[in-house]
Amino acid sequence: MKLLVMLMVAAAAPGVPRRPVAIDEAMKLAAHNNRDYAAAVAQAASVQAQSDRVYGTVLPEITVGGSYVHTSAPANFDLGGLVGLVGGVYQLQPVNPGLTPGPVDIVAANSLYGNAQISELLFTPQLFLLPASKTGIAAAKLGALEAREQVLLAVARVYLGLQGLAQIELAAKDAEAVALRREHDVQTQVTLGAQVEVALLRAKTETAQARTTLAQLAGQKAALLALLDSLVVDHIEPLAGSSTLALPKAAEPEARPWDNTFLVRSGEQQTQALDTIVFYDGLLWLPTLIGYAKGTYNSNSGFSGKNWSYDLGLSVSIPLYDRGLRYATLHDDEAKLAGARAKLEGDKLKAQATWETALANLTSAEAALDQAEQQSALATRAQKQAEAAFSLGLTTALELSDIDNRRFFAASQAGQARAQLEIRKVELVAAEGKLGEVLGLSNELKLRP
Repeated sequence: MKLLVMLMVAAAAPGVPRRPVAIDEAMKLAAHNNRDYAAAVAQAASVQAQSDRVYGTVLPEITVGGSYVHTSAPANFDLGGLVGLVGGVYQLQPVNPGLTPGPVDIVAANSLYGNAQISELLFTPQLFLLPASKTGIAAAKLGALEAREQVLLAVARVYLGLQGLAQIELAAKDAEAVALRREHDVQTQVTLGAQVEVALLRAKTETAQARTTLAQLAGQKAALLALLDSLVVDHIEPLAGSSTLALPKAAEPEARPWDNTFLVRSGEQQTQALDTIVFYDGLLWLPTLIGYAKGTYNSNSGFSGKNWSYDLGLSVSIPLYDRGLRYATLHDDEAKLAGARAKLEGDKLKAQATWETALANLTSAEAALDQAEQQSALATRAQKQAEAAFSLGLTTALELSDIDNRRFFAASQAGQARAQLEIRKVELVAAEGKLGEVLGLSNELKLRP
């Protein structure tokens, strides 16, 4: 009994009361808080940021710069001094001295320089990578949504497992109450001399077994609650009673519902992106054409007499041979494309097998629940009949003990079968990639704030 109390205390963290929530709310909490899903979304955001580099090829590049220079060796050109020197040699004087230009600064003692340039890529083979970047982002988003589906499925399994455990716990408590009542009755009969000590020992053993079962269930519950906390990042517990999802009817096999899973759709986008990259690799021999405009400022006007000037130009680059790197890249990407196609086919086959298995498991779970409920009802009737017969002395304590155990086993099986049926229903919906849709969650990921 002490062990049972300790496990019950461990199931509830001290000072942190658990909040009962419905299964759909628990799954939505996981979609909002789960760290694995958050990491998948961050990975998709990283892929989008990397893809933006490809879009950068079609955008202009603008640079602005400036500098101030002081030199101890300024340079200038004095045309007037040169004219005077030549005139002095030949004894000639200028007719109009006013027309003689003054000194021209080539590099002044203090100079200012400035420049601004804009470059625009007019054509490059990388333009053919733009479709690949789009499909790459789509694949990353679908991968994040697949991670969300798996998190939602895990939450549903744990939540419904706790519900099944609660039903087994009710059966165990009922078994404990019956064992205690039986122990009291046998104790009275032993006191009156109508039963021997062996019957009392058997009754006490049954009580101990029931309490041991409760202790084990308490330990399992504590473990499942801790797992649920880690998935939803909150301190919650299932609602008392039954809490289920409104799930859609299973699709027909002819519709190939497994092809709608995020895993398959992500693989299709990845394959399409690699196909575009291989196409791009075959065009790397094309030239790159760049247009540019450059404006400059020089505080030294020089011979032109202008401080401001600009240049316009075109540049072309034609790759003739790059040591075979282009061909190596092409063959590498072709191998990656072949691998992606093989993986996609494998994922489709796995998704189909998962869906077919989920459908078969659902059918099996429905049959198992029907059988378990019949067995539980039969065991309950048999227990009541055995109790009546025992009170009349028409059956033994050993037979009564056997029927009690059978009734507990049947009730436990029924509780497990109910939980398993709900789990199988959720697994079938997950195999079709519709868990998020059932909860009303958007499939449009916001990768940036």
